Amino acid sequence: MSEVPNIALNDGQTIPQLGFGVFQIDPADTAEAVERALEVGYRHIDTAEMYGNEKEVGEGIRNAGVDRAGVFVTSKLNNGAHRPDDAREAIDTSLSELGFEYLDLFLIHWPLPTLYDGDFISTWKALEDAQRDGKLRSIGVSNFQVEHLERLDSEADVTPAVNQIELHPYLLNGQVDDYGRRNGIATEAWSPIAQGEVLDDEAITDIAEQREKTPAQVVLRWHVERGNIVFPKSVTPERIAENFEIFDFELAPHEIERIDGLDRGEDGRTGPHPDRFDMVPD
Repeated sequence: MSEVPNIALNDGQTIPQLGFGVFQIDPADTAEAVERALEVGYRHIDTAEMYGNEKEVGEGIRNAGVDRAGVFVTSKLNNGAHRPDDAREAIDTSLSELGFEYLDLFLIHWPLPTLYDGDFISTWKALEDAQRDGKLRSIGVSNFQVEHLERLDSEADVTPAVNQIELHPYLLNGQVDDYGRRNGIATEAWSPIAQGEVLDDEAITDIAEQREKTPAQVVLRWHVERGNIVFPKSVTPERIAENFEIFDFELAPHEIERIDGLDRGEDGRTGPHPDRFDMVPD
C-alpha cells in the first residue's frame, strides 16, 4: 500500500495530501464508493452539504470498519446558510448527517460576494466559534480570491487552514495559490484533471507513455509535487485504486515545467468564477 504524505496545516493539524472526493457521486452510490476507497488506503474524504451525500459518507466509513480518528473528513457550508445562526445550525446538521462528534475540516464553500451584503466575515466567525467549541478541528475556505482572503486577514481572528480552489494544468490559479503559500494557507485543488479535459493533452499523454502511467496518474502526481492537496473522485473500483497509486514515481523538473506551461489562465477555468457565483439551493 502506498504511503500518503501528510501536509502540516497552520493550526497544528495535519491532512493527508491525497484524498477521495464525492462531488457528483449519487447518494445511492456514495457509501460503497467511500468504503472501497478506504479499503484501497485513502484516509481523507471530501464532501459538502451541497453534495447531498454526507449521510452516506458516514455510512461508508462505518461500513469499512475504519477507526473514525484515522479518517480525515471535510465538509462545506451550504450557500444558503451564510447568516451566522444558519451557519451554526448547518454545522450541527452536517455532524448529525455524518454521525460524527467533530469534523476534521469545515469550509465556507463559496464567498458569495454579491449576496448577504458581501458579508462572509460574520459567517467565518461562526466557524471560529464552532472550532473553539470542539466541533471543528480545522476551518478553512473554498473558492476565495485574494481580496476575500485579505479581508479575513484584517477582520477575523483565525487564518484559514486551507483554501480549496479550482486548480489544474489548464488553470494554475497562480495569484490565489501564491497568496496562500506566502501566508501559510494550504491549497486544495478541486477539478484536479479539469473534468477530464487535460487527459488527452499531448504533453500529458507523452509523459504518461514515457512513465508507463495513466494520464490521470501523471496529473495527480504533478499536483502532489507542487504541494497541492488533491482528491480525485470515481465510483469505478479500478479507477479508485489507480488514482491512489501515484507515490511510486516522481516527475522530472522538465516534465513539471512542461505541465506548468499548459496554463491557459481564465480561459482554462471549467467552473464558475468566485466573484460572480451566486447559486443558492432551493
